[in-house]
Amino acid sequence: HRGTIAVRGADRVDFLNRMVTQELKDMAGGDVRAGFWLNRKGRIEADLLFVHVPDVDGMPPLTLVDVDIHDAARTVATLHAFLFAEDVQITDESALWGRLAVHGPEGAALLSNAGVEDAALEALNHDARCVSCTLAGAAAVLARRDQCGSPGVEIFLPLEATGRVWDALVSQHDVQEIGRRRARPAGWHAYNIARIEAGTPLHHVDFGPDNLPHETGILNARTSFKKGCYPGQEVVARMESLGKPKQRLVALRMTEDALPTSGSPVFERGADGEPGNPVGAVTSSTLAPMLGAASVAFAMVRTAHTEPGAVLLVPAEGGRATATVQAGLRFLPERIEAT
Repeated sequence: HRGTIAVRGADRVDFLNRMVTQELKDMAGGDVRAGFWLNRKGRIEADLLFVHVPDVDGMPPLTLVDVDIHDAARTVATLHAFLFAEDVQITDESALWGRLAVHGPEGAALLSNAGVEDAALEALNHDARCVSCTLAGAAAVLARRDQCGSPGVEIFLPLEATGRVWDALVSQHDVQEIGRRRARPAGWHAYNIARIEAGTPLHHVDFGPDNLPHETGILNARTSFKKGCYPGQEVVARMESLGKPKQRLVALRMTEDALPTSGSPVFERGADGEPGNPVGAVTSSTLAPMLGAASVAFAMVRTAHTEPGAVLLVPAEGGRATATVQAGLRFLPERIEAT
C-alpha cells in the first residue's frame, strides 16, 4: 500500500523545498522529514516522507519519497509540471522497490541478527535519520519513523530481495525463551490498532484531498512557517494568521464499552444530554489493548467542539457512546524507546 518515488539530480533538494510545506533546504545525507504536497487551493494532494539517502561512492545522489500508493503516479506527474531547467529527475519506482517495516522495541536486535551493522542501528537512534546498509545480503535503506508508539523503521529494498529479507526477519527465534519468535508478521488490522493508539492519522483515511493542513492535527509535524513560497502557501499562511479552520481532526475516548465505526456521525450533546446538531464524523476507531481495551477513535469535528474535555455523542453498536475530546491525537504516554 506504499509507493516509492525516486528523486535524483543536483537540484533535487532545492526543487523539492520550493514545492512542499516542509523546510528541506538544509537536508543532508541521512535526514528524514515529512511534508504535504498541496494544490493551488491549499488542499492536500499527498502526504510525503522525504528520505535523503546518504551518498554512496559511485552512486548518484538520491532522495526517496514514501507516499500512499494511490498518490504516487499523480504526485510524479504534478511535480513534473513545475520542472523547467533544473537538474532533477523524478520517477515513480514503486514497482522496483520492496517495502517492509519493523515496529517494536526489539527491532534493533531483529535487524542486527539479519546483518545490519551496529553503527547503522546507532544512527537510527537519532530522530529523523536514515542509513544505507546490507540487510540479509541485500542493499537496503532504513528510515526511522515511529508510527505505532514504539520505535519504527521503514525498509526500502530491491523488489527481488523482499522475500529473502522477510524470511530473515520473521524466522528468528529466541533460544533463551523456548523458541519464542522475535518478530510476528503483522497486517493492516494490527498496524491500524497501534497507529491509532499512537496518534498517527493517515492520508485517505483520516484526512484527504479536500482537507487543509490546519485540519489534520499534524500541521506542525508537516509544515514550516519560516520558509519561502510553495504551491498553496498563501492559503496556509492566511489560515495561520487570520483564523481557524472550520474543522479539525481530534482524538475521542468513549466512556461506554461501545465502538463507533468509521463514518459514524458525531453530535454535540444538548443540555438535556440528548444528541444535538451533527458536528463531525468518525474517521478511524479501534479497541485499544494498551488502554485496557478502551474504545477510541479519530474524528473530523467542527472547530467549535474540539477543545480538550469537550463531550460529544456518537452512535455505536446499536446505541450511543459518550465521547470526550482528548488533548492531542496520541492516546499513549509520550515515550519512545531507542531502536
